Amino acid sequence: MFLMYVDESGDIGVERSPTNYFILSAIVFHELRWMSLLNSLIDFRRQLRDAKGLKLREEIHATNFANRPGDLRRIKRNDRIDILKKCIDWLKNQPDINIITVVCRKANRSKEEVFIKSWQALIQRFENTIRHRNFNGPLNPDDKGLILPDITDDNKLTQLVRKMRRFNPIPHSRLLYSGGYRNLPLDYIIEDPVFRNSKKSFFHQMVDVVSYCAKQLYEPNKYMRKKGGHRFYQRLEPVLVKQASTLHPLGIVEI
Repeated sequence: MFLMYVDESGDIGVERSPTNYFILSAIVFHELRWMSLLNSLIDFRRQLRDAKGLKLREEIHATNFANRPGDLRRIKRNDRIDILKKCIDWLKNQPDINIITVVCRKANRSKEEVFIKSWQALIQRFENTIRHRNFNGPLNPDDKGLILPDITDDNKLTQLVRKMRRFNPIPHSRLLYSGGYRNLPLDYIIEDPVFRNSKKSFFHQMVDVVSYCAKQLYEPNKYMRKKGGHRFYQRLEPVLVKQASTLHPLGIVEI
């Protein structure tokens, strides 16, 4: 089974929102690698503790690291940004890790549409990549997938997954057909999404960094641009699922 840990950056708001984009990023890996990856991640967090003073119980929340550190103000701002970079580099060096990102431009869309379209795109890529056996890591003949999001609109997302199991219209390719769609219900994703609090999940904290760095590609803040943080996402290239979108050099799904 493949596990997909998901976090978001930006918000789905369309009026007076500070962001033009809503971003979903996912870290995917096989259940057989869960323990080894967790142990490696714990070792990595211990290295950050010893080198930067970041305690294991303290959450890595990228937005706060850059601009609103709170109690983490004791760590120099430059070191906090370096922690984000080190997180990206830990991820890129894990051969069993896979990363998918969906970027939704919010202009001319409702809040409902931003949420639904973004999650539909991510869920469909998760389904398709399992179906076509394109994920890094172990492969079993009957692999399925489980979605583990950070806290979001739990009921709305659960209902969406249940609906996609019964009705999941996929538009025909414009190159082959003049229009219409096929109904391709989800076959590879099991159970309702299992929601986790990122404060208690090292994996969710890592995907929080991924989604934040994806946002910096589109709307970099001044300090991240100054420190080269708007290019951190590109460092993930070895583990990006480029099959998710052939239209973007980093495989980012833009909708």
